[in-house]
Amino acid sequence: MNGMKKLNSYSFPFYILAVIVLWLKTLVIYFFEFDLRTSTFLETFLILVNPLGSIGLFLGISLFFPKKVRKTAFMVLYILLTGLLYGNILYYRFYIDFITVPVLFQFQNVGGLSQSTLELINWTDPLLFIDIAILAWLLVKRVDKGLPLTIIKRTSMICSSIALIILVILSGFIENPQLFKKSYDRENLVKTLGSFNYHIYDILFNSKMSVQRAFADSTDVDDVTKYINKLNSNAPPSSMSGLAKGKNVILISLESTQQLVINRKINGEEITPFLNSILKDSLYFPNFYHQTAQGKTSDAEFMIDNGLYPLSGGSVFVRRPRNDFYALPEILKEDGYYSAVFHSNDETFWNRENMYETMGYDQFFSKKYYHVSEENSVNYGLKDIPFFEQSIPYLKDLPQPFYAKFLTLTNHFPFLLEPEDQFLKDDEENPDLVHRYFRTVRYEDEAIKRFFTLLKKNGLYDNSIIILYGDHYGISKSYHKELEQVLDKEITPNEQIDLQKVPFIIHIPGEKGKIIKTIGGQTDIRQTILDLLGIHPEKPVIDFGHSLISKKPKDLVVFRDGSFVTKKYTFTENACYNKLTGDKVKMSKCTPYFDRVQNELNFSDNVIFGDLLRFNDEKMAE
Repeated sequence: MNGMKKLNSYSFPFYILAVIVLWLKTLVIYFFEFDLRTSTFLETFLILVNPLGSIGLFLGISLFFPKKVRKTAFMVLYILLTGLLYGNILYYRFYIDFITVPVLFQFQNVGGLSQSTLELINWTDPLLFIDIAILAWLLVKRVDKGLPLTIIKRTSMICSSIALIILVILSGFIENPQLFKKSYDRENLVKTLGSFNYHIYDILFNSKMSVQRAFADSTDVDDVTKYINKLNSNAPPSSMSGLAKGKNVILISLESTQQLVINRKINGEEITPFLNSILKDSLYFPNFYHQTAQGKTSDAEFMIDNGLYPLSGGSVFVRRPRNDFYALPEILKEDGYYSAVFHSNDETFWNRENMYETMGYDQFFSKKYYHVSEENSVNYGLKDIPFFEQSIPYLKDLPQPFYAKFLTLTNHFPFLLEPEDQFLKDDEENPDLVHRYFRTVRYEDEAIKRFFTLLKKNGLYDNSIIILYGDHYGISKSYHKELEQVLDKEITPNEQIDLQKVPFIIHIPGEKGKIIKTIGGQTDIRQTILDLLGIHPEKPVIDFGHSLISKKPKDLVVFRDGSFVTKKYTFTENACYNKLTGDKVKMSKCTPYFDRVQNELNFSDNVIFGDLLRFNDEKMAE
């Protein structure tokens, strides 16, 4: 007893208790927050065991601190590990994804401690921190009586933890030999390696990617170019090619707008009456998917302007804003187009000021160009109706033809709206998030209607092609229970992919409308626009998109996590489904697409991380 009182440390039983408590807490989070599912015995074994090694290792680091600070070091490490788990919980509840190193560096761009974050906090969350208080009390009260941690015991703990981590990694390779080739599949990495080991891998992976540019050369472009040329060979010209030649291009990003709101009614009222009304006079793509990752709206912008996939972690806008890109504004400029972006948020938000300059935009109308007050703002900024009204004078003064991109804001999580702006009367006094979402979509629809009216009034409508697209989902998986009540059906994994559909509408005044049922995604918008304008780039193009008005239909849409859809099948959560019936089918139906999916994602990453488009001029000179 006297020896224990003198020892400013903690005992062996206490260390084991702490490891077990944090391990059990991690498993609870795995199954009840992250909803990690297993399909094989080895997968189940790995998900149960993988937290142990990393927890033992990280907590064991405190064993080698000087005695005076050992307890403090232990509690700091324990709190940091719990904090990392909780940070992932909050991030996962909306994004259905895990935090990456790039996200931590762009924290201010993912909302910070805003209303959006508060919406994600549950009343049960404080229970996750009770163990910290109990362990701290045990240390202070010296209840942890037992054998002291000798230097031999400390070393054995560390060695055992490292051995367990190695065992997990080796077992992971047995379960999935392609594990580290699919760094974009973070759920699989977490299931196999564990949450804490995944973060170690993420740090190493991003360190490697950060230096890839230094080792790249012009020969690295060849494999990508060969793949794309083969992909686009034998594509017959479209009968609609050049249909909008010489017209202004107005691109409208519909914030968080999913396809499910189109032609849907709530209590007999249409959610999108105006958008529904223009479908018959527009090119309408009902099987169009968003392909964004952690960059959300900025990812959608990046894909549309570049035809490349977004990064699996973070946003290209933040991570690679000084790359050489051959973006849509530069291509259109070769044909005499002026380009501008309209977005009533701070110019530094998502590093847009720098990225727009890199991509060749001539003008960025950011928040400083608008009159923004408490009365005309909600949530993330200026409401959509005053946004469009205040944008028209700037739009009128642009040199024509122009390419103008508008980013709406109001329909943003957590979907807040003042009573005077609620056009949808759904009789819900205290609406849940899903019904709040429908209300803000209805407001957005009214804003688009107002914008069309202003375009006509100011003589800009007839000579413009107006393109509307949803940038990403609005209702995440965390709110599917509420959504199921509206849809009156269970949302299966196959239907979860179906919910990634977003509106894609191309309105060309004076032209007949048409429903185009081919599958497509945001990487295809650039090629579709260029096809309609009849424009052919002067420089070599590395573009994974496909014109959706082409006579050769699109046959594959790839998502950043490795999931994909074809005309007949959906691959998601390591299972293959019949796209139409939703039934699970043999994996052999999906395996023919695996190599192509991996190639496209990896090639796109190589282009971005290696900054390969800087070799464009060199290739032209050969």
